[in-house]
Amino acid sequence: MEKGAPVDVFASADQINHGHGVEKKLIDVPTRVTFAQNSLVLTVPAGNPAKVKDLASLKAAAVKRVAVGNPETVPAGRYTKAALVKLGEWDPIASKFVMAESVRQVLDYLSRGEVDAGFVYGTDAKKGGEKVEGRGRNSPGKAGQLPIAVLTAAATRRTPPPSSPS
Repeated sequence: MEKGAPVDVFASADQINHGHGVEKKLIDVPTRVTFAQNSLVLTVPAGNPAKVKDLASLKAAAVKRVAVGNPETVPAGRYTKAALVKLGEWDPIASKFVMAESVRQVLDYLSRGEVDAGFVYGTDAKKGGEKVEGRGRNSPGKAGQLPIAVLTAAATRRTPPPSSPS
């Protein structure tokens, strides 16, 4: 978008990326609205081999690997880190983290049983079908509001409506 891609609308998985668009004056701020909200779900592979019940059980010796989106680059990872830090659970399990480059990668690790648990959006946990099990009630909670807005450059590409005859 910054380099001139012909994009009229920007929807983001987090407020931070949208905020960058605002800072760079790419976004028509009055058009910015929340279009969706999601939640983070502690998710385990089908059958739950490590017997993960809740966040606290991630500290158990049976839990070796916990997949999380990389907080530096993945919005779900930022939400996960913020929630776990707030709950005092980030540092106690940080050595078990397997950083992923997307929520889908976390879901893939879970569905193949390569990790004992992971954090994904609730909608992604549902997409995992029978290969994963969500631990909804024992999850970090809301991941945040997802913004959408018209880009300022869209106005310059709009074709004005035909003028009406007088």
